[in-house]
Amino acid sequence: MNKGMQTNIGDTGNEEENGSQPMGTPYEKDVVAWAEEQAALLRAGKLASIDIEHIAEEIEDVGKTESRELRSRLAVLLAHLLKWQFQPERRSRSWTSTIRTQRREALFVLKEAPSLRRRFDDIQWLDLVWSKARTQAEAETGIDFDTFPEVCPWPVSAVLEDGFLPG
Repeated sequence: MNKGMQTNIGDTGNEEENGSQPMGTPYEKDVVAWAEEQAALLRAGKLASIDIEHIAEEIEDVGKTESRELRSRLAVLLAHLLKWQFQPERRSRSWTSTIRTQRREALFVLKEAPSLRRRFDDIQWLDLVWSKARTQAEAETGIDFDTFPEVCPWPVSAVLEDGFLPG
C-alpha cells in the first residue's frame, strides 16, 4: 500500500459524517452538488432561492474556458506552422497530424461558440496567441524567439484553412 496516500474505507470525505464541521458555502464545499441544486431550483422556478452571484460567475467562466481553449489550439497550430516554415528539413507526419488536429479542434470550438470569431478583431488577444506560439516554437526548435516574425505573417482565414502550410 502506498504509505503517502492512505484512505480509511469509512472516510467519505464528508466532514459532517466524519465528525468535523463543514467549512464554507455549499458552492465551496461541493460545486457539483451545488450546480445540480441550482439547476433544480431554476427548473422549479424558485428564483428567490438561487445563488445568483455564483451562477453568474459560472456562466462567465464558460465563456472564458472556451476562449482559453481557442487560444491554446491556435497557439499550438501557429507554433507548428512556424516549425514547418523554419525547419523544412524536420517536417514529419507528426507535425502534419498536429497541424490538422489543432486546426480541426479550433474550428470545432468556433462552431460551438461562433461569437469567439470576434476575438480575431482583438489585436491584444491575437498578439497574446502569437507570442505564445513563438515561445512554444522557440522551446521546441531551439530557434531564438526574435528570429520569428514579430507579427503573424498569415491571415487567420489561411491558418484555419484545411491544407494550408507555409513555404
